[in-house]
This record gives sequence, structure tokens and C-alpha cells, in this order.
Amino acid sequence: MMNGYQHLGLDERRQIYQLAATGRSVQQIAAALQRHRSTIYRELKRNRHLDDEPMFRGYFPTAAQTMADRRRVRGGKIARKPELAAYIADRLSAAWSPEQIAGYLRRHRGIREAVCHETIYQFVYGPDGRSQGLWRLLPVARRSRRQRYARKPRGLHIPLVNTIGKRPSEIGNRSSFGHWEGDLMIFRLEYGKANLTSLVERRSRFTILARNPSRHSAGVMSGIQHHLHMLPPSLRQSITFDRGTEFAAFATLQKKLAMTSYFCLPSAPWQKGSVENSNGRIRRFLPSDTDLALLSDKEIEAVADRINSTPRKCLNYRTPHDVLGEQIKLLKAR
Repeated sequence: MMNGYQHLGLDERRQIYQLAATGRSVQQIAAALQRHRSTIYRELKRNRHLDDEPMFRGYFPTAAQTMADRRRVRGGKIARKPELAAYIADRLSAAWSPEQIAGYLRRHRGIREAVCHETIYQFVYGPDGRSQGLWRLLPVARRSRRQRYARKPRGLHIPLVNTIGKRPSEIGNRSSFGHWEGDLMIFRLEYGKANLTSLVERRSRFTILARNPSRHSAGVMSGIQHHLHMLPPSLRQSITFDRGTEFAAFATLQKKLAMTSYFCLPSAPWQKGSVENSNGRIRRFLPSDTDLALLSDKEIEAVADRINSTPRKCLNYRTPHDVLGEQIKLLKAR
């Protein structure tokens, strides 16, 4: 046997074709080429030519060499299909992630054009993708991929009341609608005290953005009340916050909307992971150096609409807008 692995070449593929045509077994072919039998099995399986006409089906050395060469190109499945490459670039420019694109292709375009998210990343960071600057369109626009790090915890001042451990199990397992998570999105101080409250419904992942003039709790709660009061009571049952002082007036929500508030444990904002994930998506369009004073309410709503109109893997590649909309229709039909 050969020391170290080397790819099969055209000459060896011609030998495989000739030996197989004479009726030699895989074991005999492997011995003749001084290759492992698994190499021969894999070669005959992966590089077999398929055709509608039975007489044109089989293993042919030149065709096998061509298929093998194409397979070894980095991100080659996409690079070999210009239409697929153009579609992926278009969806990236629409702020879809590689995972969302891959899932949508599997669900809507059939198995022949299916491609995994890792192949999309390889294409983006490969020569073709880099020449188009596709890495700039990723959720986190980095020139090269690297390990993600957790965000630093903030100071938390809410008393130990209604902790997350006291939430009913139906909230934790997302088995029912109407349970929200909330967080405050802060921007650079030189642009003033304006900020956004981000609200996410846990089951549908539907996102709402509310503008606040400052971090004062009364104003923050007023904004939440304004955006949630129009929903049916069954779709606004509870909300989970971290222990920031901006949520100190949480009793207002119980009084005005009959919503129960729960709070993460100290130094554990990850316990409201839905809204933390949503904030990362929103930051693609509203980075921390955004001057909110220059944006109209319609422009902020457009960002939320874009998030809610993007298919999500956790929703089986449906959109948050569709999932929550279906539940509202069911409630109205009762």
C-alpha cells in the first residue's frame, strides 16, 4: 500500500475502468492498484455517471476525473452553478444569514439545489466570494471567521422579585403564545439619551421596536404599554427582563395590561436569549453609532418589519410575521 494518501489520477481511473470491464472484483482492483478497497468502493459510487438512457450509465474514467476535479474546488458546488451563486449573493444582500438561505433552499427549491450553510460560508470566504466582498453582507461582517464571545454583564438593580425560576414551564418551553422578552438598546452618548426598547414574543420570535427619549423607567414602560395594548390579552400574558433600573416600574404593566413580569438572575442576561439574539440581528441595521434623531418612526418600524419578514430556522423557515399572524387569525375565528 502507498504511504500517505494521494488522490486518484486519470491513469488509475483508466485502470479501474479496464479492470471492472473484465469482471474483476473491488478487492482485486484494489490489490492491482495498491489502494485500499474503500477507496475503490468510494470511487465507483461517487463518480459513476448517471443518465436517463441505461446504456450511457456507468463508470467512465474521463467523466470520473472531471467530477472529482470539480468536487475539490473550495465552495465548488456554488461556484459551478452561477444561478445558485447569484441567488445566494442576492439573499445575503437582503440580510439573510447563510443558515437561513440553506434552510430556505431545502424547504422551497428541492434537494437538487440544496446546499448546507457551511458550503455557503466557504463560498463567501473563498476566492469568488471575497472578490465580490460577500463577507461584508454576513450578520457579523468579519474578514475571517473567528470564535464568538459572550457579552459582558451589566449592573443589575431590580430586587429579587418574580425571578425567572418562578415562571411557569409553558413559558420556558415556548408551548404557548403571549410571553415576551424585553431589553434596552443603547446608542452613543454624543447622540443624546434616546434609545430603543426591543420586545420579542418567545414562541413566534416576533419583534417590536419602541423609541424612548431616555432610560427613565416610566417612559420605557409607557412605550411597552403603547405597543402591546392593541394585542389580544392572550398574546400579552408575561414579559421577562434583566435587572436594569429601566425596568423598575414593571408594576405598571401588571396594572395596565395584566402582564406578569419576570426577571433574570443577577449577571445572567442570557436567560432572555430570544431578545438578546434579536438585538444582534437589529444591530446589523441600527449599529451603536446610529443617531436615532435622524430616523423617523417609519424607518424604525421598517427595520422591525425586515426582521419579522425573514425566515427563521427555529420556525422551520417560516417568518415571525406569518407565525404570529396565524395565531391572531385563530383567535379572531373563535
